[in-house]
This record gives sequence, structure tokens and C-alpha cells, in this order.
Amino acid sequence: MLNDEKHTRFEAEPLVYIRHLGADEVQDLVPANALEGVGHPEDLFIVSSADGQQLAIVEGREAAFAAARMHDLKPLSVH
Repeated sequence: MLNDEKHTRFEAEPLVYIRHLGADEVQDLVPANALEGVGHPEDLFIVSSADGQQLAIVEGREAAFAAARMHDLKPLSVH
């Protein structure tokens, strides 16, 4: 059981998971015409909430981590 101090700290820094998308996953998640402006479609990463909700698809690992931090989220890499 969490005490109030730990619980508050966890809520203050919500976790998100960042994972590389395989080419087959990209086709299932993104309409083909949405990829026209993407320079490197093989370099897409998905940002998901702790409960699995897909929050964003970002080009580049560093950009995905930066986007999470900009929104006061704590990014964790998933392999």
C-alpha cells in the first residue's frame, strides 16, 4: 500500500511509454495519406499512457521523449 507522499509523487509525474513502431503497425494505425509528410516513416514511435491509451505517434525517439517531457510526463522506453 502506498502512503500519501508516494502516491502524490506518482500522480505528479504520470508515466508514458515510448515504443518503436514496426512497419506493419504503422499501416494499421495511420492512414496512408497521413504518412506523406513524414520524412522517415520507419522511424516512428508511439507514446502510450500507463493504461495503454495511444497518445501520439512521433517521428524520432528523441522527439517522442521531448514531447512527453513538454507535457510534464515521465517517458519510459519499451522494447
